[in-house]
Amino acid sequence: MADETGPAEGENQELPNRQSPFSEPFRAFIPQGWAPYSDVPPAALPATAYAPARREALSAQFPGDRLVIPAGDLSVRSNDTDYRFRPHSAFAHLTGLGTDREPAAVLVLEPTDDGHDATLYFKPRVPRTDREFYADSRYGEMWVGQRESLGEMEALTGLACAPISQLSEALAKNAGATRVLIVSDADAQLTAQLNGQRTALGLGAEAAGDMQLTVALSELRLVKDDFEIEQMRVACDVTADGFEAVVAALPEAVRRGRGERWVEGVFGLHARHAGNAVGYDTIAAAGDHANTLHWIRNDGDLTPDGLLLLDAGVELDSLYTADITRTLPVGGRFTPAQRKVYDAVLAAQEAGMAAAKPGAKFSDVHAAAIRVIAEHLLEWGLLPVSVEQTLDPEQGGHHRRWMVHGTSHHLGIDVHDCAQARQENYRDAVLRPGMVITVEPGLYFKSTDLLVPDELRGIGVRIEDDVLITETGCENLSARLPRTAEAVESWMDGLLGHR
Repeated sequence: MADETGPAEGENQELPNRQSPFSEPFRAFIPQGWAPYSDVPPAALPATAYAPARREALSAQFPGDRLVIPAGDLSVRSNDTDYRFRPHSAFAHLTGLGTDREPAAVLVLEPTDDGHDATLYFKPRVPRTDREFYADSRYGEMWVGQRESLGEMEALTGLACAPISQLSEALAKNAGATRVLIVSDADAQLTAQLNGQRTALGLGAEAAGDMQLTVALSELRLVKDDFEIEQMRVACDVTADGFEAVVAALPEAVRRGRGERWVEGVFGLHARHAGNAVGYDTIAAAGDHANTLHWIRNDGDLTPDGLLLLDAGVELDSLYTADITRTLPVGGRFTPAQRKVYDAVLAAQEAGMAAAKPGAKFSDVHAAAIRVIAEHLLEWGLLPVSVEQTLDPEQGGHHRRWMVHGTSHHLGIDVHDCAQARQENYRDAVLRPGMVITVEPGLYFKSTDLLVPDELRGIGVRIEDDVLITETGCENLSARLPRTAEAVESWMDGLLGHR
């Protein structure tokens, strides 16, 4: 990674041991002899055709309020290196900007007599005569590449754009007479600045109003538009490519040792090539690790007679992500005990998917799946109470020893999308066409669980698919990946070159 040789004024002044001053002759020489920037505006980003309707829907809920939606800022990973930037999901949803755009940018919806005017404040590129061009490791073209001009960003997003230097003035305009709301978790520094402004005006922190905005933005994504649905289809399809690559690489993962890391790496390669990144840290859990629900350490070995629980999703450049889980026999064949657990989980998933239809409650999907789980646990002699008692929320829950998580969540631009939605609009809500949810029951028998027969200990199985609620039921967007034990074995045979 390149060292900073001459930071812009005020930047990295705490690292004088790494600063090399630029000479006057260099400063005169560096802006000379460059090809001019193109005067052809860039094509609009695909999501920008849908973003205006999203902003209008938000505007209608907050007449007269100034709404501030930051992209967020870079976050330090270690010392002076940052994590790869990903914009706040609400910002991406309302602007159409994805990938790593646009650190420290802010979307402001300014109230008007008939709605809101939207302006995107960001840091446009500077002329090559400016010190920032060669000396600023955060914004300089030599350090981070060519940035957009105001006009180019307007062409990309369809938004009116202004330099970020004008943001403070815009937020202070009529501040005493205009309620200003912000997505408070997106940019801590900007939120603190706005809270200071509110305090100075004797307005209070407006925490309740800020949360109201956050909830509204989350609920805005409950029903996906056509663009979002198509992105989810693509995300599921390229994620299936990644799963196929993992299966083909299983023998090498076994041979090399620490095979969970090999699996994570193979899938991550496909995610970065086909999209922006993984949608969340890949869970590559072999053997007993599958019984840790969010196992992301991924440092274990794979064995030919063991299982691999792979929970992974590709996040596209638009930031929409798949979230798929398959539990795979590493050697290509389930043992009888593994298959017994697998078939029970599959039956539960089938029940959950049958319940995923318009007019049903979101919670009905879990209720259908977990009943099947409880029935199998009782049949196997593990459940100490009846099915009805364990399903009683006040007196039961015994089955949760072996499946503690829920069966579904909303999915979209976040892997756990719409997470700030109110309970009446999420768990207790009626499913509607255009919603995208997961269906993901599991059974987890830890190796240390003495209530479980020896043959089942250390087996963990989850099967997860992404479904679109339609007018008549649901469409499995991830149906390309097989689900039945027989189909999984046949699919793996083809990828592993077995007869």
